[in-house]
Amino acid sequence: MRGLLYVIILSILAGCGYSSSQPSVLDEAQRLMDSDPTAALSKLNGLDVSELQDSATIARWALLYSEAMVINRIYAPTDTIVNIAIDYYGHHNQTDEYHKALRLKALNQSSYDNDALATALYLQKEKEFFLYKERVRREQVVFLGLVILFIAAGVIVWMRQRLKLQTLKNDVLMAEASSFKNQIEASQGDVIRLESKLHTLLENRFALIDSLCQTYYETQGTKAERKAIIDKVKNEIEAVKSDSLAQMEQTVNDCLDNILLKVKNIYPDLKPEDYQLLVYLASGLSSRSISLLLGESIEIIYKRKSRLKSRLKEKVTPYYPEVLSVF
Repeated sequence: MRGLLYVIILSILAGCGYSSSQPSVLDEAQRLMDSDPTAALSKLNGLDVSELQDSATIARWALLYSEAMVINRIYAPTDTIVNIAIDYYGHHNQTDEYHKALRLKALNQSSYDNDALATALYLQKEKEFFLYKERVRREQVVFLGLVILFIAAGVIVWMRQRLKLQTLKNDVLMAEASSFKNQIEASQGDVIRLESKLHTLLENRFALIDSLCQTYYETQGTKAERKAIIDKVKNEIEAVKSDSLAQMEQTVNDCLDNILLKVKNIYPDLKPEDYQLLVYLASGLSSRSISLLLGESIEIIYKRKSRLKSRLKEKVTPYYPEVLSVF
């Protein structure tokens, strides 16, 4: 593998050395053009035109070659070589070289000596020029193919990266959805536990109250009997208010992530009667039940709920927005 790398490096250096030697050969031929035109033509014939690197070098060679042919009074069988210079310098607006090439073309058509060897060399250079054009065309095709390949590779990398990012986003969304589902399930579990504990806590008292109420409305006893039932119902309601409030508060905090404790910490100025109303609301009691426990009309309970909600929204929700869930 290392030997192959050395071969490639040597090949590149050799190609660069040959490329750098081409302009010096042209310079030498141009220097000899006046003093020894035969030697200048020989040097120009010595260059392999098919290996020249760019069209500017080709045009310069063609102009010097045509000039050497004219100076040596050698007949040019075609106009191919001089036309190379005419086309290049005309397209690049190099007027001096362009007009010089036109003059050489006119002189090449004069009656010069028809040397067989010179003609063969000329045709050989012409063939090398066509090989140069074919090489340039292949290089352009290869370059275009490489550009397309790089673009395709870039598109593939971009698409893979995009798919990777999309996969990551989907994974994040799935994780969030799973977390949200777990939160919902946990919240549902909290609600179920709250309902179960409160039901157990209040079941016996409200069952007794309900039984006494049914007895009150159905009994045909004396006023004294009815009054005794009413007093017992009132006593039970007072017992719920006094004995069960702390248990209800603890149950709500246990099941709803200490929601009442957080309200106390954020809003310590909350009035005791409003806090009691909040405990009943968080326990899931209906407005009618709360009306019975607080001894107030249901219309007053609705108004108190509305005022309490406004206060909590102002004081507590900026820090703990979940508090409004009790309403």
